[in-house]
Amino acid sequence: MQQVKHGDTVQVHYHGKLQDGTTFDSSAGREPLEFEVGSGMVIPGFDAGVTGMIVGDKKTIVIPADQAYGPKMDDRIMDFPRSQFPPDMIPEVGMQLAMSNGSGQQLPVRIIEVKEEVVILDANHPLAGEALHFDLELVAITNSKSLIIQP
Repeated sequence: MQQVKHGDTVQVHYHGKLQDGTTFDSSAGREPLEFEVGSGMVIPGFDAGVTGMIVGDKKTIVIPADQAYGPKMDDRIMDFPRSQFPPDMIPEVGMQLAMSNGSGQQLPVRIIEVKEEVVILDANHPLAGEALHFDLELVAITNSKSLIIQP
């Protein structure tokens, strides 16, 4: 049986959970996730987790924060003057926004606190600092000759 290796294109069904069991993403009810192993299309720990699997294998992996979205960084949390929000916008905790960084790039941010004069924004990835738990099932491997192997 062929094992997943760097450069293979694979199809994987997955269920992603946090340490407390909360689901943050799943392929249930959708097509499996397809990606090339080692190409940077997925977080490094996910690449490592599927490497060596054979079609039909199921396993659970835990990806530490440094192999996922990195640590939560304090310098990505900022005060933003409430007066700079559009007058018709009422900022609320949990609201997702996009800020421009001055050179035209959009930066996704999330409101984590609303004060009288400022709104506290978090530009960390929502899963930064989290160990991620994945239940994986390898559905298919496509080798360099585009041969799909399925059970």
